[in-house]
Amino acid sequence: MSTFTRRPAARWLVPAVVAVLLAAGGSAVGVLAASARGGLPHRSPSQLLVDVQKARLDGLSGTIVQNASLGLPSLPGVGGAGSSDMTSLVSGSHTLRLWYAGPNKVRLALLGSLGESDIVRNGTDLWTWSSKDKSATHRQVPLMKADAPGRLPATAPVTPQEAADAALAAISPTTKVSTDGTASVAGRTAYELVLQPRATGSLVESVRIAIDGRTHVPTRVQVFARGTQDPAFEVGFTSFDPSTPAASAFAFNPPPRTKVTEGSGPASHEALPGSGRRGSDKHRSDKPGSASADQRLQVVGTGWTSVVVAKVPTGDSQAAGTGSGQLARMLKVLPRVSGTWGTGHLLKGTLFSALLTDDGRLVVGAVAPEALYAALGR
Repeated sequence: MSTFTRRPAARWLVPAVVAVLLAAGGSAVGVLAASARGGLPHRSPSQLLVDVQKARLDGLSGTIVQNASLGLPSLPGVGGAGSSDMTSLVSGSHTLRLWYAGPNKVRLALLGSLGESDIVRNGTDLWTWSSKDKSATHRQVPLMKADAPGRLPATAPVTPQEAADAALAAISPTTKVSTDGTASVAGRTAYELVLQPRATGSLVESVRIAIDGRTHVPTRVQVFARGTQDPAFEVGFTSFDPSTPAASAFAFNPPPRTKVTEGSGPASHEALPGSGRRGSDKHRSDKPGSASADQRLQVVGTGWTSVVVAKVPTGDSQAAGTGSGQLARMLKVLPRVSGTWGTGHLLKGTLFSALLTDDGRLVVGAVAPEALYAALGR
């Protein structure tokens, strides 16, 4: 299992946020001197990146804790700490269990205080289950190649490995890369790789990635906002077992009185060979400031201060305007803002800002709102 496999970022903290937070493009990384502690041999940033790229595991299991303190208002339809709903992951503390035995055997469980939600891939069977709703969905999906990363639906929570993949994809001339000794994660000694934006306009202060000293698998990712001492977002293992789980871990039988819905195939691009877990990026622009193939997406700026401007589908925009749908309910709690670019609703967090204009444009970036307004002006 390669931990450096490229996956399009689409849902780390909030949909479309990671694409801005960590979209920068790749280039060479300078070697910065650092010392190792905790009995691990010295490794430079460049050496650690090679270690991560070459890491292979036939299987693993463990417990993951995610903490999100993004400074967001309470949003209708979005759960909080202790919830077993996948939408609750944008705030509070949550516990998950992960089992992995190859790309065709993956199980992820979100454990709530009064329920549980599971996503299980076992060969060609893909199950999603919610104890709260007493419902399950089953689909038949194609088998993955042996060297492919395990695919899960776009609604699945992110793992430390995927968060690290997204962060590592941000390495470019706009990023300072260094190491900071070692840390203890899940009772195991790990190196710490630190990514910092060189530009001052980003809301992100740094991203710290813990890399297991023995397996070289990322075991924790922390994202710090400027001017804070505690991470605004953190996902990491509290227990980590680098051995292959038993086959029984991937056997899923719906509990009694569960409503089972049979799907016709993979939703969107999930579980398709050659596609990213979070969806295809075939329309994504690779050049800052250029529009995508369908003219719906534009990236203004570069690196950590880049801003994504997207055209919201007409149906969603109309739903917001008529006051129907979950989007409209969310907009009601967000402040209205205006400028020469028009009017809209602003979502401001500690790591990012997002703006939905009344004319159907969504603007997102790891920057202050003023940078969003400037991007619209361009």
